[in-house]
Amino acid sequence: MISGLEHFSFCRRQWALIHIEQQWAENGRTAEGAVFHEKAHNHGERERRGDLIITRGMKVSSASLGISGECDVVEFRHSEKGIPLQGESGFWHPFPIEYKRGAPGMEKGDTLQLCAQAMCLEEMLCCEVPEGALFYGATRRREQVLFSEDMRQNVRDCLKEMHEYARRGYTPRVRTGKFCNACSLKEICIPKLMKKRSVGVYLRKKMEES
Repeated sequence: MISGLEHFSFCRRQWALIHIEQQWAENGRTAEGAVFHEKAHNHGERERRGDLIITRGMKVSSASLGISGECDVVEFRHSEKGIPLQGESGFWHPFPIEYKRGAPGMEKGDTLQLCAQAMCLEEMLCCEVPEGALFYGATRRREQVLFSEDMRQNVRDCLKEMHEYARRGYTPRVRTGKFCNACSLKEICIPKLMKKRSVGVYLRKKMEES
C-alpha cells in the first residue's frame, strides 16, 4: 500500500508489524488522523470550480512499482500541457494533495507518500506530475512539494526494500528512539525489552521467577 511508505520511513519495524504481521493498535494520534482523512476523502466525489476539477478518494496504482492506494485529493487544473478527461472539454493537469493532521515539518514519509501517488498518476495517465502539496490540519495551509529525481529514487529504493521484506515475511529488529513514544504499536513492539534482550531470555527469566 502507498500509505505504507509513511510507516516504513517512520520505522521499518512498525511497517512490518502493520503490513506483514497485520498488527494494529489505536492511539490519540491515529484516531485523529483517521477522522481527518475520512473528512477529506468522500470517495468518488468530483467537484468543478471554474478551471479546476477536484476529485476525492481517487484510486491509483502502479504495476511497475507494485503499489496501490488512494489519493486524498487530486486537483485537475486546466492546462494545454494536460490530458483529456472523460466528460470534460480541453486538457487537464493532475496535482495530488495529501492531508496530514499535524503541523508542517516536511516529514520524509509524508513527501515520499505524496511522491509515490504522483508516480502512480504518471503511469496511469501517461503524463508528468512534477509537483503536489501537503495540507496540514494544524495550520489549514498547503506546503508545496517538488518531486525531484532524488525523491523519486528514494521512493523506488524504499519500495524495493519493502517488497523484499514482504517476500521473506521478515520483521526487522528494533531500533529505538524518541519516535517510539509516538508509536501506537509501542505495547505490541515492546522496544525496550527487545532492545535489551532476546525473547528467549525474557521467557526463561519469567519461568524461573514462577
